[in-house]
Amino acid sequence: MKKLLAIAAVIAAAVSCSSNREQILKVYNWSDYIDESVLPEFEEWYKAQTGEDIKVVYQTFDVNETMLSKIEKGHEDYDVVCPSDYIIERMLNTGLILPLDFASIPDSINYIALNKSPYMLKMFKEINPKFDANDYSVPYMWGTTGILYNTKEVTAEEAGTWDIIRNPKFAGRILIKDAPRDVYGPVLIYLKQKELAEGSVTLQELMWDSSDESIAAVESYLKQVKDGVLGWEADFGKEQMTKDRGVVSLNWSGDAVWAIEEAAEVGVSLDYIVPEEGSTVWFDGWVIPKYAKNVKAASYFIDFMCRPDIAIRNMEETGYVAANGAIEVLESQIDDEYEPINLTYFFGADADSVRVNPVLYPDQAVIDRCALEHDWGQDTDKLLAMWSRVKGDNANSMTYIIIVVALAALAAGYIVSKKNKRGHKKHGKR
Repeated sequence: MKKLLAIAAVIAAAVSCSSNREQILKVYNWSDYIDESVLPEFEEWYKAQTGEDIKVVYQTFDVNETMLSKIEKGHEDYDVVCPSDYIIERMLNTGLILPLDFASIPDSINYIALNKSPYMLKMFKEINPKFDANDYSVPYMWGTTGILYNTKEVTAEEAGTWDIIRNPKFAGRILIKDAPRDVYGPVLIYLKQKELAEGSVTLQELMWDSSDESIAAVESYLKQVKDGVLGWEADFGKEQMTKDRGVVSLNWSGDAVWAIEEAAEVGVSLDYIVPEEGSTVWFDGWVIPKYAKNVKAASYFIDFMCRPDIAIRNMEETGYVAANGAIEVLESQIDDEYEPINLTYFFGADADSVRVNPVLYPDQAVIDRCALEHDWGQDTDKLLAMWSRVKGDNANSMTYIIIVVALAALAAGYIVSKKNKRGHKKHGKR
């Protein structure tokens, strides 16, 4: 029903766009990546702030490259889109993003300026060495890449190294994201431990390493891993973990939180860890594309998304972590169940000992061993070719069994509890 309503809204907007485009805001976002009830609230808020009518036309995508192609090749006039870090980097290099200007927004409601996280400012400066991405984008959600594991089958020590995906003890029960960029980085970090220890290379420098030598080393390692892989998956892996079909999963933190909570309801114990060797962090952010027609409304929309109560609602709906440094956001996540951790890097000096879920908000010590991935430009083809060679054309039999089971479940009716949709976004972000 939601999809039918969305399609109807798009059609209705398309009819009126030619004459009333200044009253239309076209938003293009990831699937299941917002609390859609905030959209009509934004329309009311915008009217109250500006005296102008606005109608949000909301569309979704599942793959960064789909969104990028529509703008780059189709010149679609979306006013706001939400690309991942490396796509923001690519769009900056190709001139597809407009610089942000929030001068028209009164200081009292400039939630972007009021709620900036120091960590987000720092990391967005690192997205593109030629530009400060903070001048072109506003962070929305973020997370880490790590290991989701079954605590009855796997110890924390075993899960604390990327080499667990090659451990023969868990062969046939390992799930790996079908996301070459998010697998390449951690594996290269593992393989370069000696160089990192010696100081001859940094974690961040490794994220730029697209050399033939490094690609070959990662390919060789992954071919050793391949026989033990239960499935290369884009979204079904976390569910297989909750059903005790897999015991190790290379996964994203948001999906891990969803899986841990769902598994607990059926008596399966899961946990998530960022391996000791180091890992990667990822970010999605709001931008105004080059062909936008309603820059003013787009600016107000991005600002509204940074209002603390809206950020909290979007977190609760999606299961991912808002890139928002407001104290209200931190307070909404306090839970005495957890041990105190240091989040001064994210929320400032007063957050040196706070009790929050460390999967959602990693401790400072974990963040210190994480780096931001980058766009490789034309060298991306080398990464994709390597990934194709690793996976080959022959999926193992268990992969097909999982697919059949998943399809059968879909045919029977896919039921998702609305009280908790954590991490259920079909991310495909890489």
